[in-house]
Amino acid sequence: MDRDYDKNITDFLYYLLVDKKYSPNTIDSYKEDLNILCNYLHKDTLSITEKDILKYLDYLDKEHIKTKSVARKVSAFNSFYKFMLIEKRIKENPISKIELPKIEKTLPNVLSIDEVDKLLDIEVTDAFSSRNKAMLELMYGSGLRVSELVNLSINDIDLFNATVRTIGKGSKERIIPLGDYAINSLDIYLNRYRASMLKKNACDKLFLNNHGKGMTRVGFFKILKALAKEKGIDKEISPHTLRHSFATHLLNNGADLRSIQEMLGHYNLATTQIYTHVANEKLKSDYDMYHPHNK
Repeated sequence: MDRDYDKNITDFLYYLLVDKKYSPNTIDSYKEDLNILCNYLHKDTLSITEKDILKYLDYLDKEHIKTKSVARKVSAFNSFYKFMLIEKRIKENPISKIELPKIEKTLPNVLSIDEVDKLLDIEVTDAFSSRNKAMLELMYGSGLRVSELVNLSINDIDLFNATVRTIGKGSKERIIPLGDYAINSLDIYLNRYRASMLKKNACDKLFLNNHGKGMTRVGFFKILKALAKEKGIDKEISPHTLRHSFATHLLNNGADLRSIQEMLGHYNLATTQIYTHVANEKLKSDYDMYHPHNK
């Protein structure tokens, strides 16, 4: 049987929740990474040495775990042992001399406007098609993270003022304006169909599944993949693809980078600037394809 996480991990997770205001998803990832490390080594957290961590990283390499995932794990371990140093539970950080794996920078996957139009071309015939259209129009119209989307309540949508209110990373609230397509789809879903999806138990979540409970991230991902396949969109697609497309299309049409930063809920402008690279790649691609003296 796997070893359950020890008190040190419990205290660390509480610190992430209360002091650092990390999201539940991030905390769960840290918890899982630390538990797996301890279970693999059959050691408690404070007994783990630099040699042990190098052994674990070698194992991950042999298992062909993606560099991005390994870097996330190393970052989690480093944060944990830094906390242990602050708490004076250890005298030396066993991971302090271990470098983060270098991650090859990749541009976010973005849909073209034509592909977005295909994806959002959903004929509303019942509650489920109405919900699906409302979810996708809202995702593309606001740039929400999927975790933010599924956590919305019916009170977070203001149809009159055309806004959506969400609580993002670090418990930071933001209010995002919505366009006519998103508002119209939400209006139809909320006022014509949502009530019919409720079962015996009351639920204030905005988007409901076929059991009358709140939509999950996994549920939304399955719906998105199925719709993309149905519409003949061959690109690798995820909920974040809609967020990337939202930001890129705004930037391409002249929106200010800081406005996009606010709508996305990024703390640092540098995070948002990745979309300028996407835009530049598109410009270069168009130049290579269409300029008459570039044949």
